[in-house]
Amino acid sequence: MDSIDERLNRIEGIIKKDSFRRNKGLGNEVGYYIFDYDPQNELKVREYISYLKNKINNNSNSSFDLIEFDLYNIIIEILQEKGYLKKSFEFEKNKGRNFAKKAIKNLLKLSSESNLIVNHIKDNTPKNSVVFLTGVGKSYPLLRSHNVLNNLHQVLDEVPVVMFFPGRYSGNELILFGTIHDTNYYRAFPLVD
Repeated sequence: MDSIDERLNRIEGIIKKDSFRRNKGLGNEVGYYIFDYDPQNELKVREYISYLKNKINNNSNSSFDLIEFDLYNIIIEILQEKGYLKKSFEFEKNKGRNFAKKAIKNLLKLSSESNLIVNHIKDNTPKNSVVFLTGVGKSYPLLRSHNVLNNLHQVLDEVPVVMFFPGRYSGNELILFGTIHDTNYYRAFPLVD
């Protein structure tokens, strides 16, 4: 397998291709991709994403925008907007982590069509863009990546979406941090082998 630097350096060439941005994967499926990496490389991946966003979004010749959604930051933002952030800390302190986690999941409507995270991403994604989803590890255990992918797939099909995943993606299964198995089937393609 190539080094993390070699894999990261291939991303720019991939997302700049018109065929990639037309958002059709193999078999004409909607373009959802996963870039998996060793969690030890988290800071390197974050730095590269920041560099690439800056390079593409500040280039007047770029034909698309690179939009990053940090899932953890979205959760915090929604909790703050709803006046629920301090209350969540109180729930955890007084009633335990499981109670707080369940209360937050209910507030975020993670298992409904009005999923606040998915709607935030959908409502803030301009046409002619590429979406990077980050913060998967930071948002665990409140949010599972399969929940986002499965629900987002239903509402966002005009732009390609790349999830940066700290763990392994086998083509069928996501293994967060290399240890937490998620046996849901994903209709996503590896971005870089």
